[in-house]
Amino acid sequence: MADEYSQPQSNHHQPNDRLRLNVGGKLFETTVATIRSGGPDSLLGALSNRLTYDQEPVFIDRDPEIFSVLLSLLRSNRLPSTASRFTKQELADEAVYYGIESHLKSAMSPPPFNGIDASIVNVIQPASDGFTSAFTAGDDGSIWIAHGGQISSYDWNLIHAGSIRTHLENITSIRRVYSEIAAVGSESAAGLHFYDFSNGRNIASIHWTDASDPRIYKAQVTAIADSSSTVFAAFDCPHNENSILAIDKTTLKIQSEFGRQRGSSAKNLVAGKLTWLPQTGVLVGSSVNCGAFGYSGYIRLWDPRSGDVVWDMNEPGSGRSGRFGDSFADVDVDTDELTMFKVCSKSGDLAMADLRNLSEDPWVYLQDKNPSLRNESRGGNSVIHCYRNQVFVGREGGLEVWTTLPNGKKGTEIENNNNGICEDLYRRNFVDKEEDSERGVIEKIEGGGDRLFVSRQNVEGIEVWESSNSSGPVSVL
Repeated sequence: MADEYSQPQSNHHQPNDRLRLNVGGKLFETTVATIRSGGPDSLLGALSNRLTYDQEPVFIDRDPEIFSVLLSLLRSNRLPSTASRFTKQELADEAVYYGIESHLKSAMSPPPFNGIDASIVNVIQPASDGFTSAFTAGDDGSIWIAHGGQISSYDWNLIHAGSIRTHLENITSIRRVYSEIAAVGSESAAGLHFYDFSNGRNIASIHWTDASDPRIYKAQVTAIADSSSTVFAAFDCPHNENSILAIDKTTLKIQSEFGRQRGSSAKNLVAGKLTWLPQTGVLVGSSVNCGAFGYSGYIRLWDPRSGDVVWDMNEPGSGRSGRFGDSFADVDVDTDELTMFKVCSKSGDLAMADLRNLSEDPWVYLQDKNPSLRNESRGGNSVIHCYRNQVFVGREGGLEVWTTLPNGKKGTEIENNNNGICEDLYRRNFVDKEEDSERGVIEKIEGGGDRLFVSRQNVEGIEVWESSNSSGPVSVL
């Protein structure tokens, strides 16, 4: 769009020189510095090179009221109160036209996410089927939601960007492996499938097969993770044979297979969660099973280069690490801090382990010393998610956050503790209000950008949690 207005050019403008624009029949007067703040590649930046105050104003056939909002944004880096008269979509469309979408994104993005000061700001509900079967969040706060056999995309502004229909009836695993490509799997259909969101096409399908073993057929995907070069998927066959496949991201071909086992017991079931650790090049897998005698499962670390197990823990186990009779209900990893957390199924206790110092007994059970919090001792139906150096725990319908103490000196504590962790390093607070906890049992938690996304069992839509703007610029939208 900028090329249309970029000739002829003049480089003699001073920042305080005034320019005039005619937008939709309304005359605007501003300075060179203001419109150049949109960036050299923006439409307004191109106009600043050719206009002078004495020239007839260039006519731009766009909405003058929205342009007034965007001009104010360039002047102050904030949206004026008049922005509330327009939808997010209207503002985004005009910002894209003028080439200043990054400025609008900066002004409209939520503040840095802090679980202690977060609340529900939106519920995203796909039009065709509001019940979510899986979702994956992006680093910019966008989200892709699988509902039935469809995937709906919502951009950084949570505006619906489009939907595609897959050949699957019910997607139960999804991972965004590129900006426009999703890896999806289903526990009711075989294979790992890659879909290009830009055209809705299935560009590749991966199946776990073994000509020498007739038990390996119709393998379904239960978990997906990825590194910068590889996609990892856990496959499970009808006869309980399971394994992990490493798929090259460039060729979308199988690189290797590892972790193959016969799922005849809890310690050999297929992994239900996979997490890649970029700092160590290790893949973390976990499996949880709930039966008549309670919870059981394992946590396992693999080196994908060799396929070897580098650490393994099964529960129920013996000693303090296993807390016999109090196996974990869920586990997650803080990939930045290289720490691992589990929530116990019976006591509800939260335990932490240093991934750089794993042993037979790596767990330290965090202490909750806040007497003002309502009692939430149960651990069944609990899910856990680590994000931005915070640990979020969903217990039934309640959502809580564990954060490090502001004056905690982790280095000193590592030196003074055999496990590398101090029991008093974290404190617990509730994210939700009492009425929020009554919405339904929390099924999945995932962070993306400065947002936290939460889904609940048998409840339509995805909850969007953001921190309060009280400490920063106030959103008017």
